[in-house]
Parts: sequence; structure tokens; C-alpha cells
Amino acid sequence: MSEINFPDAQTVVKTAGAYGRDLLERVLTTFLQSFIGGIVVTQPLNGSMWYAAGAGGVGAALALGKGLFARLRGITNSASLAKGV
Repeated sequence: MSEINFPDAQTVVKTAGAYGRDLLERVLTTFLQSFIGGIVVTQPLNGSMWYAAGAGGVGAALALGKGLFARLRGITNSASLAKGV
């Protein structure tokens, strides 16, 4: 019978911490990029800044969903869908 080896608690905490930092960075940068893109589009069209903030929020929510999906897919240290990242 094969023995099952689980990682120690320190490894699990480090893995979760690395994943959390990676996901937070991706969500925040996506929000900022979407928000700036929304400002660039709304200013010439006399659109509201709230539309730009909404676009940033939608982009960040999608980045969060993708990062969580990547975690469920089995890539434990990264919020990326690419293998080996």
C-alpha cells in the first residue's frame, strides 16, 4: 500500500500566501488599467467618471474570477492559467 505524504503546515501557509499576493496584485492592476482605460474613453465622450470606475470594477471582478478558477484548476502558487508559472 502506498503512503500518502501531505505537505507540512508551513508549506501550505507559504503557498496560500504566494497565491494571495499574486491574485491581489493581478486584481488591483486590472482595476487600475480598466479605470485608466475608462477615463480615456469617457473624457472625450463626456461620460461620467462612474462609468470609468464601473469598467474598472468589472475588469477587476473578472480578474478575480479567473484567478480563483486557476486555483481550482490545480495551479496552487499562481493565479495564472499558464502551466509552470
